[in-house]
Amino acid sequence: MRKMLLDRVWADAELVWEFHRLRHHPKPCSAAVGLGCHDLGVAAYAAELYHQGLFPVVVFTGGNSRETARDFPRGEGVHYRERALELGVPGDAILVEPHAANTGENIVLSRAVLAAAGVEVTSLMLVSMPYMERRAFATTRKVWPEVEPVCASAPVSLTEYALRTRHGTELIDMIVGDFQRLLEYPRKGFAIPQKIPPIVYSAYRRLVEAGFRSRML
Repeated sequence: MRKMLLDRVWADAELVWEFHRLRHHPKPCSAAVGLGCHDLGVAAYAAELYHQGLFPVVVFTGGNSRETARDFPRGEGVHYRERALELGVPGDAILVEPHAANTGENIVLSRAVLAAAGVEVTSLMLVSMPYMERRAFATTRKVWPEVEPVCASAPVSLTEYALRTRHGTELIDMIVGDFQRLLEYPRKGFAIPQKIPPIVYSAYRRLVEAGFRSRML
């Protein structure tokens, strides 16, 4: 019985995980924004996309949060820049936005940084954690509707990501928290609304009822 319950939880988590991922086809963009978080792999994937020639400049954005202050004491954007430099991205292709405390600020402040650098942006690649793709897209369409956002994240499964980040079941809490924001943020004017399939919403509700609530608003 316990194994059946665990299998059900993981199956529901995978449904929500796959909904978060938009699977946009990568294409050249005017610029990229690497969204700060606890996962330094975002900077590594942004570096990989840069080397593929998909954008000429990237803004790494983010200050600190309770999750990242210990690992990234100088701020997420600064540590991301350092990782990208290690991976061969030239310094003149990197801009840093070191103050953003949420996704809306990530986009709004990055827009200002790009404008100050004289970068004309018509299309924007958003590089994020896999389960943050949809929220990043919805936020950008709300606060910067003039640009065409293309979402990108490391092409890994939920199981692979869980093993890589070592978050354990807390990763499910994170996935649930991001899903709740897809529901709540449009009501607050922070993002555009998303059409949510009933099967995905039901999986989300089961995860909430199972106790994965620590990252909810």
